[in-house]
Amino acid sequence: MPTMITIARETPLSPELTELHARHRAAMHAESPPESIHMLPADALAAPGISFFVMREDGAVIGMGAYKRHSPELAEIKSMHVLSELRGRGLARRLLDHLVAEARAEGAVRLSLETGTQDAFGPARMLYEKAGFAECPPFADYRLDPYSVFYTREI
Repeated sequence: MPTMITIARETPLSPELTELHARHRAAMHAESPPESIHMLPADALAAPGISFFVMREDGAVIGMGAYKRHSPELAEIKSMHVLSELRGRGLARRLLDHLVAEARAEGAVRLSLETGTQDAFGPARMLYEKAGFAECPPFADYRLDPYSVFYTREI
């Protein structure tokens, strides 16, 4: 039976998202030393200048993603996460494409991101590369870090 996938702007502070935030946080802390974790907690994702989206399947929360505006031209992908048991269905690409389209619609011309260098982040790096992102130097307030790799693309 076909399912309904939706992606919509929502508040990251919804109690319905508590488990998703906890799973994202646990995944990041399992792979990276604390000083190399750049994910934003729910309250920071609710700050001005951040656009936050929730992916649902038949109404159930299955993923999230956000972008942060650094300038009128530059936005950064933040806290993109799809539940691990649902990966391999193209959901992350669908979420990424949505974030790209939304950032473009708001006038951004460049979208950048930071992700991990560890093996666990290999699928994420592959996703970004297939979506046209290329490695770049650190941007915004980031610094070189052996646990981080930076990507960017024009949108």
